[in-house]
Amino acid sequence: MIEGAGTGAGGILIGLTDLPLLLGIKIKLLYELASIYGFDVKDYRERMYILNIFQLAFSSQDHVNKIFAKIENWDEYKDTLSDDINDLDWRSFQQEYRDYIDLAKLLQLVPGIGAFVGAYVNNKLVDKLGEYAMYAYRMRILSDEVCVTKKTRWFSKIFIK
Repeated sequence: MIEGAGTGAGGILIGLTDLPLLLGIKIKLLYELASIYGFDVKDYRERMYILNIFQLAFSSQDHVNKIFAKIENWDEYKDTLSDDINDLDWRSFQQEYRDYIDLAKLLQLVPGIGAFVGAYVNNKLVDKLGEYAMYAYRMRILSDEVCVTKKTRWFSKIFIK
């Protein structure tokens, strides 16, 4: 929140630093949550799971539905992943994220209201990411055969509209 207010108050030049700073904060949050839930972030496939959580929180509803299907069956899906991180479609990943936050970040560059918009938006974006990450890791941990159908229905209500 402080980062958003500071970069919003600084105008356009300082506002340009907001995206990389906020992105770093979000990725650090995901790494810490993965560690808290007992997952090894040094594993390439775990980092791919983190990127999927990121997309789950900041994508269009159509894309969220696709990502949710991957996360729901992560144990099977992770075996199909390539060992080369360059095989990820980074352009698509970036465009989904960019399209999701465009207007809010544009308003943050407006002198005068930028600090307020930045503080509010950054707080909401980080809170949303944290909430989605906790749900995604809980869903992954609850892989007991008895819980699978109940778990899927409950989490589907959260992610899929």
